Amino acid sequence: MMRRRSLFGVILGVLVASGVLATAHQSSASASGRNAYTNAHAPISIMGVRPGRTHGAKPGGGSSNLSYHGGVGGIGVETAPKVYLVFWGSQWTGNDPSGEAGIFTNFLNGVGGSSWLNSVTQYCQGVATGTIFCSGGGQAAGNPSHILAGTWSDNGAAAPSRPSQSQLAAEAVAAAAHFGNTAAGSNNTTQYVIATSTGNSASGFGTRYCAWHSSTSSSYGNIAYTNLPYITDAGASCGANYNGLGPNAGITIVGGHELAETITDQYPNGGWLDSGGAENGDKCAWIASGQGASANTTLSTGTFPVQSLWSNAFNNNKGGCVLSY
Repeated sequence: MMRRRSLFGVILGVLVASGVLATAHQSSASASGRNAYTNAHAPISIMGVRPGRTHGAKPGGGSSNLSYHGGVGGIGVETAPKVYLVFWGSQWTGNDPSGEAGIFTNFLNGVGGSSWLNSVTQYCQGVATGTIFCSGGGQAAGNPSHILAGTWSDNGAAAPSRPSQSQLAAEAVAAAAHFGNTAAGSNNTTQYVIATSTGNSASGFGTRYCAWHSSTSSSYGNIAYTNLPYITDAGASCGANYNGLGPNAGITIVGGHELAETITDQYPNGGWLDSGGAENGDKCAWIASGQGASANTTLSTGTFPVQSLWSNAFNNNKGGCVLSY
């Protein structure tokens, strides 16, 4: 089974990825999308482009707190998250005009243990469906230092020019094999980011979505992965110069959003979502002013633009978007 949720703003739309039809999940967790693969019948959600940019949704995702949705095979969050970053395809060779590989690698090398990511630790698994506050129960999502566990330049051959969902999923499975994560349970707290090069994204990028995350079944267990296109190709639609944060702002705004959502909803939609189906990143996407507005965060590896993340505990447990926790 493949499962797909994604980053920014939950929108209703249709994503056509190399002949794969996928309907975006919007108003409730029961409004499941389906795609054309016979083994892919899970809810999906698209990280929408910026408001006012083609199909952009309104910023934010409502005021209701997140609640636990029971997990998938007992897994709802990543208790000790590890991220493996894959630069897929020979198209990357000598072809990175915005320096995205270095920027996102540096971000991942510094974000573990940061106050920006720490809000994920209030969410947990091993508790009853419908739980809103873990209160020390269950197993908490983690925020360890050195969250980036490995990188792989898989450049021996070209990636598909417009990769489909099944091709992206297959690359995530190949990455699990490459990194030796083949034993039962070895992927229970692991995610793979499949980064495609400039001009090499799945259909719909920059008009329907900025990125998305999903999962697929394999002989190595369920595997969580993110489709991360070459973000600056989409310009302002996916964050260039957002809130005055510079032309490369979208790289870590988008990538960070997917990272935090996968930690708290590893195998969608079994983790933490609100009553409308939004994850912790969706609820705080594209906020330009006031509480939770996108801003720079300083890590040990540099300063990076990020969006805020939803915290149930903020404002006396009423919830809200926070840049640190």
